[in-house]
Amino acid sequence: MDLQSETSENLHKTQMNYRPDIDGLRALAVVPVVLFHAGLVGFSGGYVGVDVFFVISGYLITRLIHDEMSAGRFSVARFYERRIRRIFPALFAVLAASTVAAAFWFMPIDFDTFSDSLAGAALSVSNFVFWREAGYFAGPSDLKPLLHTWSLGVEEQFYVVFPLVLLALHRYARRFLPAVLAAVVVASFALSV
Repeated sequence: MDLQSETSENLHKTQMNYRPDIDGLRALAVVPVVLFHAGLVGFSGGYVGVDVFFVISGYLITRLIHDEMSAGRFSVARFYERRIRRIFPALFAVLAASTVAAAFWFMPIDFDTFSDSLAGAALSVSNFVFWREAGYFAGPSDLKPLLHTWSLGVEEQFYVVFPLVLLALHRYARRFLPAVLAAVVVASFALSV
């Protein structure tokens, strides 16, 4: 990261005011997910933690974008660059390690299915890949080492679309921004129910 980007990022973090309460909520959101994956009885709803994490991340990203737009320093390219630097190194390390492991342990038919999920994860559409595979005849989730990337796919799709929507609203319909965001929240909740 160059010095100017790093300085700008640090300045923005300071201006946004660090919120330990939000970090605490994020930690609490992760707990049911971890306990669900550990197989503990009573934690079959680990997805609720993912939902809470989505809400918190959505709030933080919306606030970050809105604050930068209000200050006149928002850049779509810089926003995407920061997301790529934050997500892609770990993602591609997981994809590489999973591919090596799958090559050793999977039968050819399972490796073929794995390849579909690998492509979906690399293209940030694994949520659609796994949704298409879901159903009565779906294979066991134990044979889907990249199943967890469905949530990353949703997050990355949000990062691609939402800043552009906010930018358009900020430029052309600023006074409708609160109403549109409220409508998006209500529609999202209704679709999830």
